[in-house]
Amino acid sequence: MADPIIVEDPGDPRLSDYTRLTDVELRRRREPAEGLFIAEGEKVIRRARAAGYEMRSMLLSAKWLDAMRDVIDDVPAPVYVVSPDVAERVTGYHVHRGALASMRRKPLPPADGLLRTARRIAVMESVNDHTNIGAIFRSAAALGMDAVLLSPDCADPLYRRSVKVSMGAVFSLPYARLETWPADLETVRAAGFTLLALTPDERAKPLDEAAPHRLDRVALMLGAEGDGLSARALRAADAWVRIPMSHGVDSLNVGAAAAVAFYAVTAGRPQP
Repeated sequence: MADPIIVEDPGDPRLSDYTRLTDVELRRRREPAEGLFIAEGEKVIRRARAAGYEMRSMLLSAKWLDAMRDVIDDVPAPVYVVSPDVAERVTGYHVHRGALASMRRKPLPPADGLLRTARRIAVMESVNDHTNIGAIFRSAAALGMDAVLLSPDCADPLYRRSVKVSMGAVFSLPYARLETWPADLETVRAAGFTLLALTPDERAKPLDEAAPHRLDRVALMLGAEGDGLSARALRAADAWVRIPMSHGVDSLNVGAAAAVAFYAVTAGRPQP
């Protein structure tokens, strides 16, 4: 372990992993291409390490040195110490949590590998809001889903905002991307899953009637905020299911709806 390195110049090239973190388009292009992602906050950094992600470097304010001392002592990566002002000038925002880490991505597993062992999976189509991605991963992990499959155009679960909202749940729940949408849903069906499309459409069966927890293998399909699942995805499903609404409310946002539906899918789940 090297001693922490004090950096006073926001233009120092050693801090390049952390530049312009608020530029979503830049980070979307850059992070997957360079094989990195940013973990923010002590808990998230620790969960990323516990999940086996390798650290490239850390960026800390001085007051976080003691709290992160065990991590600093345990990793060979450089640790850069900056003032709050320098951190803001580098990242583009005030780093409230005071601790950032640049982590190396792992290769994503193939979807068919996840399907062999999972029994309850979430399938997302075109969910491109990072907050929603993080919230759905957190609910899926908390409520006992086994894995997540993403359509090709879903947002990156390892984008900083997604990781932060999920509180690191993106590290503990395996996920993969389907390469061809919605054709690859046939692979999911062939693995023995019943494809249930979550939709507010009145023609859909209420979740309590569908009793998804009694099905052997369930793939719950979720669409983007507002638009919901596409017509192609709905046609590819085995059945449509909905959450009954009251007091004139027509639907929930996708994060809240996912949590309700995940509970319905996993409650009373038979033991392996």
